[in-house]
Amino acid sequence: MQHPSATPAETPPEAEVLYLARCLTPVGPYVILTSGVSVVWISPEDDAARPVSRWQRWGARVLEEPEPGRAAVMQLEEYFAGKRRRFSPHLDLRGTPFQCQVWGALLAIPYGETRTYLQIAQAIGRPGAVRAVGQAIGANPLSIVVPCHRVIGSDGSLTGYGGGLERKRHLLELEARVALPSN
Repeated sequence: MQHPSATPAETPPEAEVLYLARCLTPVGPYVILTSGVSVVWISPEDDAARPVSRWQRWGARVLEEPEPGRAAVMQLEEYFAGKRRRFSPHLDLRGTPFQCQVWGALLAIPYGETRTYLQIAQAIGRPGAVRAVGQAIGANPLSIVVPCHRVIGSDGSLTGYGGGLERKRHLLELEARVALPSN
């Protein structure tokens, strides 16, 4: 996983080529952008225009070519089939140092468990930065793989999720079912 210190807006990807793949899931289609080596974006397809246009504004060429994202697609399919708890593609997390720190804390949340925004803020040593943590979580470029869906409100309620609360509920229920010990 790469944690650069600058956002893509600060360092435009000169002539970077990204490849777009799609994955059909029980909660709707997802779009995956890869550099050919690393996964740079995963989001529900109904939110795909935003990242694609953002990368294009930064000078990247986005090509509809599923092959480079094939491994990520297979891993998402395995996740939804209850056969995968961790993802192993190389992740290219592009964000500020603070965002990358928050995303790293999300990656540490075990499958089938949840954490509150406050717990994430405490985990990164910034207990007073709960709102900033929420903003960093909202900027997560790798939905599901960087498990922002595992973050809940301090009262245990489902709160903000870019993919919608129904998707979040489905993901948490899937993980709770799969995480149950089998007899």
